[in-house]
Amino acid sequence: EVQLVESGGGLVQAGGSLRLSCAASGLTFGDDAIGWFRQVPGKEREGVSCIYNSGKSTYYADSVKGRFTISSDNAKNTVYLQMNSLKPEDTAVYYCAGTRFSCSWYFRAYEYWGQGTQVTVSS
Repeated sequence: EVQLVESGGGLVQAGGSLRLSCAASGLTFGDDAIGWFRQVPGKEREGVSCIYNSGKSTYYADSVKGRFTISSDNAKNTVYLQMNSLKPEDTAVYYCAGTRFSCSWYFRAYEYWGQGTQVTVSS
């Protein structure tokens, strides 16, 4: 059984940092991809970042490139999303998602989802 559990969300001022964690069980980091998505009410889930191939391949949305860093600790089966220089427009519920295939920006490509964690950036 695959389980994904996010943690690390919260309230932060603009310019601040947060680190999200995704504890993943039932997935193999060498073969499976873990993505981070975010969603605000009334909008479709948006791809933020993805990691694949035991961390050798990483991808970022243009909106977060240079500010967010995705990484994995294979021994702990955990993926992290370090978010720096946060902006109010980064406010959303952040989800980690897993797929048996490679990274995709399309949220329907992911079979497994965590419960989400709220990130709120105040101006």
